[in-house]
Amino acid sequence: METLTMSRRERKRLDLFGRVKRDEMTLTKAAELADLSYRQAKRVYRRYREESDAGLVHRLRGRPSNRGSDPTLREQVLALYRERYHDFGPKLATEYLEREDRLRVGVETLRQWLIAAGLWQAKRKRAAHRRWRERKEHPGEMVQMDGSHHDWFEGRRPWACLMVMIDDATNRTYARFFEEETTVASMTSFWRYVDAYGLPRSLYVDRASIYEPTRDATVDEELAKTGPLTQFGRAMQELDVKLIFAHSPQAKGRVERRHAVFQDRLVKALRLAGINDLQGANRYLEETFLPELNRRFHVQPKGQADLHAKVARGTNLHQVLSFQEPRVVQNDWTLAWRHRRFQLTEANQKLALVRQRVLVCEQLDGRIALLYRGRELAWTEISNRTVQVDSTGGHPTGLGRIGLRPPAEHPWRRPFNAPHSESARPPCSASVAALPALRKAGGKKKTKKEKIPLPTT
Repeated sequence: METLTMSRRERKRLDLFGRVKRDEMTLTKAAELADLSYRQAKRVYRRYREESDAGLVHRLRGRPSNRGSDPTLREQVLALYRERYHDFGPKLATEYLEREDRLRVGVETLRQWLIAAGLWQAKRKRAAHRRWRERKEHPGEMVQMDGSHHDWFEGRRPWACLMVMIDDATNRTYARFFEEETTVASMTSFWRYVDAYGLPRSLYVDRASIYEPTRDATVDEELAKTGPLTQFGRAMQELDVKLIFAHSPQAKGRVERRHAVFQDRLVKALRLAGINDLQGANRYLEETFLPELNRRFHVQPKGQADLHAKVARGTNLHQVLSFQEPRVVQNDWTLAWRHRRFQLTEANQKLALVRQRVLVCEQLDGRIALLYRGRELAWTEISNRTVQVDSTGGHPTGLGRIGLRPPAEHPWRRPFNAPHSESARPPCSASVAALPALRKAGGKKKTKKEKIPLPTT
């Protein structure tokens, strides 16, 4: 017995034309109920009478589709995918197949091929409910910044951090590789972004200690009502860039999704380009990857005005984007900073700097600048500082008795509650115990002013 596979529409036609055959319904009524013209209904009914139930089955069932792809193309694409693009997603793989191998395949077609070949697994994403935040209207109104630690070179070198900055209104992205997400990395990335596009009005970052301080405010900060600031936060305050702290990774979802794009596309691009070092990766980012990324994923903003601002005249980014710490000038016109000592030269004599606060700025390039009320001071570093020794050949003056430690048998080294033997009892204990006996034997009564002589050791 032959088994036929029929669709719901074909089973409906079987019932209608069966009724027509049994004279329970006219062909005109069956055509109306089957949504067929009378002429088409006559053709279908004729095939039904000649071939019975099989006459209602679609003629192409079981045959290859007339719109199907060439089997040779399918095998060629799957072979290339196994060889070069085994960890690519369907969309990214189609882009590389068309650009590198001149093979054009639809995304969904390739996805179905990969699923059938067991090379791809369908994924269902069930994201938690989030409240959608509308994009900013103008470029430069807000820029999101974050670092992504990842095995960008797939074991060809240690892990690195990609600092990413993305404009909230346009998706325009800047990125650069560093060893770690540090203050230097954040300042360098921000400086390069400013050189390329200008100062943004606000910066959206996470609550890492680079951006948000973890200490309490000092007395001076409380009096000035400035609050504690990190070095990066202080630089943004001087540049009039508002720092906005995100409460969760989902809050800055735009830069987090950009991390996913980089971790998928950039990793594979670096592999195919044979890049194994940060210098080559940064050059590839600026010259090849970022221009193509910004061209493809650019979003047209609602507002046409670009709100990026120019750096104010007279602002020295070398000094603003630096590590700044105040120090007090000593009487000898020197100041100490991180185990180093600087001597202010005679060129600063008119400023009367003794006991004044001077700002020590360590710039990103390692250069040191000393600032007093915005003015850079002239200085030299004291490399070999001499230490004075007292006339008796003892310890250096002002350094205390460093190095004199009591011996191991000294009473100070014994535990407080340790029992003492008679032989090890301190000499002073024997004299104190014998004091009542001496008094009873007629010894002279001691007055308060008299001192009890203790045996010498």
